[in-house]
Amino acid sequence: MTPRSPLQRVADLLRAEWHHLTTLHPSTRRWQMAFAAALACGLPLMVGAWFGHLEYGLISSIGGLSFLYLPNTPMSHRMVWLMACAFGMSASYALGLMTHFLPLAGVGVLALIAMLVTMVCRFYRVGPPGSLFFIMAAAIGAYTPGSVEEIPLRVGLLTMGALLAGLIAFVYSLRILRLQAADPVPPLPAPTFDFVIFDAAMIGAFVGLSLAIAQALQLDRPYWVPVSCLAVIQGVSLRAVWNRQLQRVLGTAIGMLLAWSLLSLPLDPWRIALLVIALVFVIESLVVRHYGLAVIFITPLTILLAEAATLGAAPLAELIQSRFIDTLLGCVVGLVGGICLHSPHFREVVGGPMRKLVPRRPAR
Repeated sequence: MTPRSPLQRVADLLRAEWHHLTTLHPSTRRWQMAFAAALACGLPLMVGAWFGHLEYGLISSIGGLSFLYLPNTPMSHRMVWLMACAFGMSASYALGLMTHFLPLAGVGVLALIAMLVTMVCRFYRVGPPGSLFFIMAAAIGAYTPGSVEEIPLRVGLLTMGALLAGLIAFVYSLRILRLQAADPVPPLPAPTFDFVIFDAAMIGAFVGLSLAIAQALQLDRPYWVPVSCLAVIQGVSLRAVWNRQLQRVLGTAIGMLLAWSLLSLPLDPWRIALLVIALVFVIESLVVRHYGLAVIFITPLTILLAEAATLGAAPLAELIQSRFIDTLLGCVVGLVGGICLHSPHFREVVGGPMRKLVPRRPAR
């Protein structure tokens, strides 16, 4: 067999990368799910626009993201599951708000939240998006300015958004379960040290590291760095981590152009609410088929959810540039973390001492 030249090997590698980058996955997701998710995130903004408090609607719309954890199981299981996720969103946001008043401990607290939330999600086998939105809620809360007296109000607003998402999920489930049969509730496999404890500890450590780097660089919006890091490091394999990192960077770069054009429009609270509904519908229709295409629309959505109440306070170019730098930095740290997580040598060196800290179960 004739050995392949270096140029041919590079060409094969590029073709393989292009194939991974452009592959569209089949999906059985119905349009009703994307529409219901869009309502769960958009209706709180409409309520906020109606009462002249868009900033309240933005907080509630974060709680509406709990709808995305709705499983395709029987009604009795899916509603309990969704209520548990809604509680987790509220608790994460509350802890993040309290962290705002502990700036010196902020990195450590967010790393601990990421570790504990990831551990719970892995123990109960929470599917995609996994711990992402819990950490996003905590990170946004940690960098939301305000007073201690405002914490109950903000936690209540997010909880109301989660309750509205539960109501929408109930109505949606009544309809969708008539169209397709529910999946049986899968039994929980036995938890393992590597999957539940070691991975969660390392993910929390790299999420905290990404935030520490962002603060050291004095970035204006450091909370997007750990969110991007977590989105990448959650890949089930090193190949998945690399694909997610590449798709997120390229999707964000293209999404910046879309965000620039959308945010350049004359946006009032009602237009912002309708724009969020449209973006969520497109994202939930695309994300199961191609993550990179979905990220193009995730970029303007995240900017709206975090910055809509203060649009115009800073130059648009500065906002767009800051968002891309945050994403790029988070992806790089997430890629490094993913390489460590999927390295047998790293697991042996770091995981060995960690195992000694876990108490052994008494023999029966």
